[in-house]
Amino acid sequence: MTTDLHEILDAHVSKGPVPGAVGLVVKGDRTEVQAAGSVDVEGTAPMARDSVFRIASMTKPIVAAAVMMLVEEGRIALDEPVGRWLPELASPKVLRTPSGPLDDVIPATRPITVFDLLTFRAGYGFPSDFALPGVAPLFSELKQGPEPADVPAPDEWMAKLSRIPLLNQPGEAWLYNTCSDIQGVLIARVSGRSLPEFLDERLFEPLGMVDTGFAVPAAKLDRFTSLYRIDPNGDPQLVDAPDGQWSSMPAFPSGAGGLVSTLDDWLAFARMMLADGTFDGRRLLSPASVRRMTTDHLTPAQREASGLFIEGQGWGFGGSVDIGTAEPWNVAGRYGWIGGTGTTGHLVPSTGTVMIMLSQLEMAGPKPPALMRDFWQYAADA
Repeated sequence: MTTDLHEILDAHVSKGPVPGAVGLVVKGDRTEVQAAGSVDVEGTAPMARDSVFRIASMTKPIVAAAVMMLVEEGRIALDEPVGRWLPELASPKVLRTPSGPLDDVIPATRPITVFDLLTFRAGYGFPSDFALPGVAPLFSELKQGPEPADVPAPDEWMAKLSRIPLLNQPGEAWLYNTCSDIQGVLIARVSGRSLPEFLDERLFEPLGMVDTGFAVPAAKLDRFTSLYRIDPNGDPQLVDAPDGQWSSMPAFPSGAGGLVSTLDDWLAFARMMLADGTFDGRRLLSPASVRRMTTDHLTPAQREASGLFIEGQGWGFGGSVDIGTAEPWNVAGRYGWIGGTGTTGHLVPSTGTVMIMLSQLEMAGPKPPALMRDFWQYAADA
């Protein structure tokens, strides 16, 4: 029986096509950290605890926390229509039916609220059926995905978004991804700071997340992993090198998936969440905000319709929330999310457990790959 975290990671790295991975499991006072493989397929450097990864959608919980900071300050309210700050979304049009053509629209029955954005129920985003006509503009116009290249600056991006009809009425359905990007624009407009500036000042500096941001400075590129995807032959194909897309600040800092980070940086964020919003004696969020973030807000029908992404579990603000034990690693209240670049981070408030695994091979689809599932199984048994 495999009982060592290094064996779990190395089992996938040694047989390929995963070039390398790092994993961390914290339970109480015990912390286990292991690394396997290399930062690239050439093996130029071994994977290490402080290797820097594109964490993709593990960005989402961090951005949701930033929104809640503005809510706590009274600068926005959960039930407030976002049109005041995002006038592009003040009078949205909605497809008459989700499967209908893009020009068959009706007015929204009510405004989009901050709460709608946080719960992914604003009407924008990916449904389980990617073939619906309303999904295509998310790729062609908004460039939704894990890579920052060619995504327009926030004002232009919002202008493009305003011309895309909602797939569903506000509050009606859970739709993946786009709402986190909108949250990023909302944070910048409400705060009067860019999203990178706000996150640096309010989260990364207080938490000591020294390697987290939307770009990797030249002095840290030697720790930055290469990103790959599987080619038609089943081999890793280079998507982005350390001196590529993340070596300079993007025009659009993506609140849905633009951050790079490390095991220990994301662990600091998780520990703040487990401590009801405090870190090293400093309060960053209220306990009430943390509870809202880590509570499921979906209806049974919304959870069922979103099964491609959340596999029957719930959704809080910025991450999934386990409500059932479909798999051994599901624990009631387990909160966190996965990244399409091969990353995963979760925390369990009831036990104080944190589990983070970072790799650099893009997922082939929304279903978590075997490496993630084996890591979750190990963390559940450890």
